[in-house]
Amino acid sequence: MLKFPEKLSEARILISNDDSIHADGIKVMEQIVSSITPHVWVVAPETQMSAAGHSLTIHMPLRLKEYDKRHYSVSGTPTDSVLLGVQQVMKDFRPHLVLTGINHGQNTADDVTYSGTIAAAIEATLMHIPAIACSQDYDEHGGKPDWSIAREYLPRILEKFAGKTLDPYSLLSVNFPRKVQGVIPQIRAVRQGHYSMEKQEMDRLTDPRGRPYFWIGPPPPRDDHDEGNDIGALKAGHVTITPFSLNLTHHEALQDLQGMFE
Repeated sequence: MLKFPEKLSEARILISNDDSIHADGIKVMEQIVSSITPHVWVVAPETQMSAAGHSLTIHMPLRLKEYDKRHYSVSGTPTDSVLLGVQQVMKDFRPHLVLTGINHGQNTADDVTYSGTIAAAIEATLMHIPAIACSQDYDEHGGKPDWSIAREYLPRILEKFAGKTLDPYSLLSVNFPRKVQGVIPQIRAVRQGHYSMEKQEMDRLTDPRGRPYFWIGPPPPRDDHDEGNDIGALKAGHVTITPFSLNLTHHEALQDLQGMFE
């Protein structure tokens, strides 16, 4: 089992993300966590690595840049960052908990398969460290994240999990909503939603040499209003928590396949 630390005030916490060590979201995360425990380390990509997924750098060297004894950047992916954070930066004092984010933008539905923020938490889980990925919804067409709900609710969530356990190879994803007029956010445990990539925006453009190139736009619209899943509950103004399992086996299909090949 993966066990969350009993006393958060004494816990060693590693923070990472996919928006880079310079992003506002990771700074907000550090501020929140530092109000709970003084034992906080930050190891994150040097540059923007959104949608890097669970990619690992294996064909080029990785550089670890030390800003000070608690802040490091990595010339690689979010997965690289957590790996180096645990196995190099904190090799003599293993973290009790890994937190990733706070991501600039929600990670709901099928976002999670692309997200470097989720992948960084997955990497911690694979090293048997409890992990929570955190993301902040906002208007990605020119808006800026409002971190106030995250500042209020993340400490509550961490306190709830103090001393609790998760099944091996599982992790948590938390999404903080935009403010919705007249709504007091609740913390909702919900399932993962889905959307269709058939509506993914993609522009075909031409470079100065006359050659075509393509630019992938924001994710497809999330039109699901079912508050039992992460899309609908977040849209309604609530904080969502979704558990994920790293065992991707489709058990019903497995039974069918076993029957086919008996």
